[in-house]
Amino acid sequence: MSNEHTELDLILKDLCEKTGVTVRLAPTGGEETAFTFEYCGESVRAYLDGSGEGTEQTANLVRYLVENADARFLPDRDTYLKTILLGEGNRRYLYRFMTKYNVQDAACYAFDVIVERRLAEAVSHIENCLAETKDLVVGMDDSHIAVVVFRDETQLPVELAGFLVQSLYEELGVKASVGIGCEGKSFSEISESYNQAATAVRMSGLLRSKGEVHTYREYLLIKMLEDLPASRRKEYMEQFHITGAEEVFSDEEMVDTAEEFLENSLNLSETSRNLYMHRNTLMYRLDKIERLTGLNIRKFSDAVTFRVITILYKLLQ
Repeated sequence: MSNEHTELDLILKDLCEKTGVTVRLAPTGGEETAFTFEYCGESVRAYLDGSGEGTEQTANLVRYLVENADARFLPDRDTYLKTILLGEGNRRYLYRFMTKYNVQDAACYAFDVIVERRLAEAVSHIENCLAETKDLVVGMDDSHIAVVVFRDETQLPVELAGFLVQSLYEELGVKASVGIGCEGKSFSEISESYNQAATAVRMSGLLRSKGEVHTYREYLLIKMLEDLPASRRKEYMEQFHITGAEEVFSDEEMVDTAEEFLENSLNLSETSRNLYMHRNTLMYRLDKIERLTGLNIRKFSDAVTFRVITILYKLLQ
């Protein structure tokens, strides 16, 4: 509550400057009147000098002014929610939003839905799909839609995201991709989940990942490497001493083949089928990668090293 108390101190200071009424949050032991008011969903004990009916009336006025300190300045619902998702609202800001719009403070997670066109219609369609729930939907900009999903034991996040992607395409002809953030214990953690969801979508584009639904957990290693200073990433890349890396990574077919092989858990047969490629051709490409980099990605340890190098290379571009 330290940040919230700092804000409360500012509210009480402003009240004192405007009305001349001094409100304390701790007793002094003299003649004073104790009263309580609600702040961020909690009862706060406060004190005024003096006693009697006049002091009680002043306490009622203070209670009203504190509890409605920012009521006249609340933004519209969409602007309010966007501010929260972007992490720009403090605890009181979130509490006012939850109170005003009857939002439950329960476990939830965020989607970042990217659509290529028809954003307003896509927002409306998603709202219709979630009409029977308490989930929240808001357009963030010209192509991003945020969805706040409260935990539902009957449906996994990936299943819901897949349903929305399919529904948008079937009903509106709009292609979409979705990033899924980690679940937070309460609505107060939703901005972190939304940031994770946006990161998942961005990383999927960077690595040209297959599919339309991507979870933050898939890209945790990439995010860890991205958070390093560029100089440190370059240093790690140089430590691998792989002279043929440039030739491999500049060859789109070679990279796609390696990525598909890794995605299919180093399974030759499945990779051949998915790429519509003869097994011998696949073997030839894997051999070429080994010849240029010294890494046999048919071995798990070398595959992990190759994956790290691939990420570092793309982050340094």
